[in-house]
Amino acid sequence: MKRVVILGAMLLMSLSLSAQTVGGGDKERAKPIRPVRTLGTVSVVDTLPTGNDDLNIVLFNDNTWRYVRLTEYIVDPAIFNDYWNTDITHAYRDVELNTLPESIAIQLVDSLQSYHYPYKGKLSSRYGMRRGRQHQGVDLPLKTGDPIYATFDGKVRYSSRAGDYGNLIVIRHNNGLETYYAHLSKRDVEVGDWVVAGQQIGEGGSTGRSTGPHLHFEVRYRGQSFDPERIVDFKTGELRNDDLLLKRRHFSIHAKFEQDFDDETEAARQAEAERKASAVQYHTIRSGDTLGAIAIKYGTTVNKLCSLNGIKSTTILQIGKKLRVR
Repeated sequence: MKRVVILGAMLLMSLSLSAQTVGGGDKERAKPIRPVRTLGTVSVVDTLPTGNDDLNIVLFNDNTWRYVRLTEYIVDPAIFNDYWNTDITHAYRDVELNTLPESIAIQLVDSLQSYHYPYKGKLSSRYGMRRGRQHQGVDLPLKTGDPIYATFDGKVRYSSRAGDYGNLIVIRHNNGLETYYAHLSKRDVEVGDWVVAGQQIGEGGSTGRSTGPHLHFEVRYRGQSFDPERIVDFKTGELRNDDLLLKRRHFSIHAKFEQDFDDETEAARQAEAERKASAVQYHTIRSGDTLGAIAIKYGTTVNKLCSLNGIKSTTILQIGKKLRVR
């Protein structure tokens, strides 16, 4: 009983701190944030009420404990109503980037600090362009069967096979973000399940478009992806900060977390490079040109040139005519 009273007092201090910190101010904020204890059926020995209807205390068999929000707790009910679709991977696909504000302040965790890394380790592939395709998350190599954890508290919006993603789980969180966990060998949660940070939601694998066992992890805000390293240090497993200021330009595939995008010149250069990369381009055929030589010059292939122009590899090129190369 004494132990419960002490924990209850700590809870009141924690909630008081939360009330003081929500909404910002000039206070010092703790950073980085260490992950909470993992929730597992083996290590949990008891659950205690706190006197607060939204919280319980979970006790572990190594004499440690942590707060766990009850499944009914919701910061903003609209988060789990707007664009809630359990049949498609990207529920916000009709939300245009230009409709989002220039800056979005997101409180990732409050004083309870309910955060846990999805998987910890060295990245094999980062956010950005990869072999001419947009890689909208990060890849973490693992062994098939390794546990994958929920990053924040939230509700499962999608849990199914999804093309290149393979076995995919999408969780929408109380902070408004969605996290994607792909290529899983096993899914332990279903659509509509409420999960808490540190809860095992599945096992790593190599399903879908995958060259080997790894976790593909994405973070999105209203359907727009941004670099997950902006919030998580995957090497240490820590959350970089308890809140996040997202800017609209962070949703560019070229915006990496370590770049200083307060430099407007650099931001403009990146935007121009992206525009040029996607622009249609033509080559005027000259004497001696061949499809092979043109493909090498523009970093493409003969097959792609033929597809773009509706011709065959044996087609005779006519001097002076334009050939689409991009």
